[in-house]
Amino acid sequence: MQQQTGHTLKAFDEDMERLRGLISEMGNLAQSAIKEAMRCLAERDIEGALRVVTKDKEIDALEVETDRRVIQLIALRAPMAGDLREAVAALKISGVVERIGDYAKNIAKRVPQLSDSGAVEPLSLLPEMARIATEMVTDVLRAFVDRDAEAAVRVCERDQAVDDFYDSIFRTLLTHMMENPHNIGQSAHLLFVAKNLERVGDHATNIAEMVYYAAVGDYMAEPNVRKKR
Repeated sequence: MQQQTGHTLKAFDEDMERLRGLISEMGNLAQSAIKEAMRCLAERDIEGALRVVTKDKEIDALEVETDRRVIQLIALRAPMAGDLREAVAALKISGVVERIGDYAKNIAKRVPQLSDSGAVEPLSLLPEMARIATEMVTDVLRAFVDRDAEAAVRVCERDQAVDDFYDSIFRTLLTHMMENPHNIGQSAHLLFVAKNLERVGDHATNIAEMVYYAAVGDYMAEPNVRKKR
């Protein structure tokens, strides 16, 4: 259910196109940060993890620029109906993408604490969990650019897979800690990583709901229950 109708005011369309570009850039940076943070975790790359933390400032700066442009667009163009929904969605989505970048930064910050730890089963599950969550972010931002409500619904449907991974990792880590108290510190850090990835999936779902509403002017027929931010 794509919304491809043009706007009578060409300037508004051009402004929105620039906003979509900024948000796509933010999304690309956030996705790359998650992938790099997971690589650093697997390879115990402390210097690489530090670069992920430092690079998060670029995402923050893009969010500020996006917010400024949205406010300017609303003030100058006075959009209404679907146009206003799309502008407000851009404002909200940029904030959510910024938080996704924060989760990548949080994961990177755990790398030094895990640099001396040995291999454990949950660590082998985390990359696949990260892959699914990252693909959800990729697809939902594409849905935003394309104004594709059906694609947004499909993103929401995939969040359960991320939740299932988290539940499995949680149970495994809990058993790992009960078997040997010396595993508690390492397991706690890995659980923190898993929780951050689970939150990435949640936020991709939140964006999907915004995209759907902006595209059709109504909420999803069977909306996912939003989890606390």
